[in-house]
Amino acid sequence: MKLFKAFVIQLLILIVVTPILKAQLLQQAVVFTHADSVRGHYGANRDWWDVTKYDLHVAFNIAEKTISGYNCIYFKTLKKGKQIQIDLQAPLIIDSILFNTEDSVQIKIDPKDIVKDGNAYYIPSHYFSSPLTNYPNVILNVYYHGTPIVAKKAPWDGGLVWAKDKEQNPWVSIACQGLGASVWYPCKDSQQDEPDSAAMHITIPDSLTCIGNGRFRGTLNNNDGTATYIWAVTNPINNYNIIPYIGKYSHFSEVYNGLKGALNMDYWVLNNDVEKAKKQFTDAPKMMKAFEYWFGPYPFYADGYKLVQSPYLGMEHQSAIAYGNQFKNGYLGTDLSGTGWGLKWDFIIVHESGHEWFANNITTKDIADMWVHEGFTNYSETLFTEYYYGKTAGKDYVIGLRKNIENDIPIIGNYQVNKEGSSDMYYKGANMIHTIRQIINNDSLFKDLLHQLNSTFYHKTVTGKEVEQFIIKYTHINFEPIFNQYLRTTQVPTFEYAIKKNKVRYRFINCIKKFNMPLKINFGNPNLSEQTLLVNDTWQTITLPKWFDKKTCIVNRNYYVITNNVSL
Repeated sequence: MKLFKAFVIQLLILIVVTPILKAQLLQQAVVFTHADSVRGHYGANRDWWDVTKYDLHVAFNIAEKTISGYNCIYFKTLKKGKQIQIDLQAPLIIDSILFNTEDSVQIKIDPKDIVKDGNAYYIPSHYFSSPLTNYPNVILNVYYHGTPIVAKKAPWDGGLVWAKDKEQNPWVSIACQGLGASVWYPCKDSQQDEPDSAAMHITIPDSLTCIGNGRFRGTLNNNDGTATYIWAVTNPINNYNIIPYIGKYSHFSEVYNGLKGALNMDYWVLNNDVEKAKKQFTDAPKMMKAFEYWFGPYPFYADGYKLVQSPYLGMEHQSAIAYGNQFKNGYLGTDLSGTGWGLKWDFIIVHESGHEWFANNITTKDIADMWVHEGFTNYSETLFTEYYYGKTAGKDYVIGLRKNIENDIPIIGNYQVNKEGSSDMYYKGANMIHTIRQIINNDSLFKDLLHQLNSTFYHKTVTGKEVEQFIIKYTHINFEPIFNQYLRTTQVPTFEYAIKKNKVRYRFINCIKKFNMPLKINFGNPNLSEQTLLVNDTWQTITLPKWFDKKTCIVNRNYYVITNNVSL
């Protein structure tokens, strides 16, 4: 008896203590450093000045894997500020900084007076003879050099990619989403502040070609074995999207007649891959047609659209999409949904181009809200599939993606510390949007919603909460419980039901308090159509015809929920 009591006590201790230990482990896993706050916080050293343009001048020494140059940061002041934070990641080094005001006043900053805090540099205010608010337009020239971080597994970890093509020619690019653009140039490294325009002057060996964002502005022969390629965008652009591609490139193009007229679609691939690209890239105008239908006009007509072959899988670099899918359908020849539909089209062309609307047009201020980028873009794959292969195919595809959901941590990350949430922002995010579409129950309204999102937040940075509230207001449906459940917890709502004769009791479990959502349910009889029930976290009862003798309820598969029959 004593042994039994001791066992019970130990068991109770385990039951009580284990959740506490797990909570402590979770707390330890999300401890952030001072450097995280410096990198992610948009505070007093950033919020008083607004970047209007980046004008990059960078030379790539491919043999030594180093870079050097300067960034002309054009900005205007919003209010009086005390110091400016410039970000540049070690081991790159800032050499000097100059101010140039619109009335030609030049101020040289003594390097000894620049305060360095990790990867942040602070310029003190005592250099300014008067408040910067007296200068609505200021140019900050930041000179730098060094050996930048090399990406170990681009595009997932970020950094410089010093590769070679099959002929052993240099093939160079960068992938820096999340890690930040300051891995290769000095900037205000925050998604919250996009320059209104940007230019790149990239100096490379004259035997190679450089491709950049936007329109080609010309080449300068430096008569020293190098050439400088100039590219520029006239639209707002996120820092991590400003990327050069360097290699032995060939070019072909076409004109797409879209919603805003003629759109230049340019394709840059390695010399030996032109024929493969001409066959595979036919998915690009198909993508444009489908996405302009679902989302509205391509957001960057002035800067054109490009696919650029890259030495890594892909990335949504605005107007110059990185393509590395080996000219295969699917994701490197595989179907992420397992349904077969994902092998009908090129994943990188469709997915990364979808980001032109969600990530590049609508950009979140903080990467904690990246579900706005990845959830909608992942769902764009479903919409592309539906557009060309039918609604059932689209449903099969998005439902097939559920097998990739981990439900490890919440989709929304920690704010102000440059921390994104779970990778479930892709597949779970898409299935949340698909569930919302079922609740709206009006495809015309759903399509209008996607159009209005892109027009209302055209070329803007937003918070995830702003997107949530817009959807609620536009549809007149309170989706707040849905967003809180799917974005802020790892719990998958479980529709629990019990059947006794012709009465069905039902509720949601494994959900937040007061969670509710309408579900379409078939009660297992071909003579009965689906019924829509508003289900919440308390038991409710529905009475069916007396002849009902089924033992299961079938929840419409398009809702991302689990079904649990607790009937005796």
